[in-house]
Amino acid sequence: MRNGINNPRAAPRRSDGAETHVAILEKAMELASVEGLGSLTIGRLARELGMSKSGVFAHFRSKQRLQRETIEAARRVFAREVMRPALAAPEGLSRIEAFCEAYLSYVERGVFPGGCFFAHMLAEFDAREGPLHDEVAADQRGWAEMVGRLIRVAKKKGEIDPEIDEAQLAFELYAPLELANYLSTLNRDPGMVDLGRRAIRETIGRARPASS
Repeated sequence: MRNGINNPRAAPRRSDGAETHVAILEKAMELASVEGLGSLTIGRLARELGMSKSGVFAHFRSKQRLQRETIEAARRVFAREVMRPALAAPEGLSRIEAFCEAYLSYVERGVFPGGCFFAHMLAEFDAREGPLHDEVAADQRGWAEMVGRLIRVAKKKGEIDPEIDEAQLAFELYAPLELANYLSTLNRDPGMVDLGRRAIRETIGRARPASS
């Protein structure tokens, strides 16, 4: 009999409880990307999923834990949809281009119905105080530092002008990515993503060494 117990190559099956936990987090990410993380409540998720409040509560025990697990689940999605394809590209300028394209594809495909989950969080928590603001700010700094590292590698390979200011270039790459996300979501217009692609190409073109 070929099943998850007797076949060591078969993928392990989740328990019903684990599958329910995943389903709750998927709905939580979907809602938070549209309405904000602060809107997530045990009761709202219960209604959306056709579960009892006590059933959802048993998985998280508090709104704070629900929020944190939702962020962690969204990080896993971002890693799968954006970081994994980017890191599959060769180091240097190719990886910068792959990262930007992976992000724009993630937006274009509507992985989250409200656009980028983390861009929504930036807008939601940028002017607030507290641990969620600090976590959002740390994530954004981490992203900027990662792009800076990619730029430094490309510089060492001679693919970017050595005189380019790394922080400025990172900012100029970040801006069209986020604006493409916001405007394509706001206007329901995928053409905004193509404008983002064009802006990225032109920014990278200006950053290349004069001789290339």
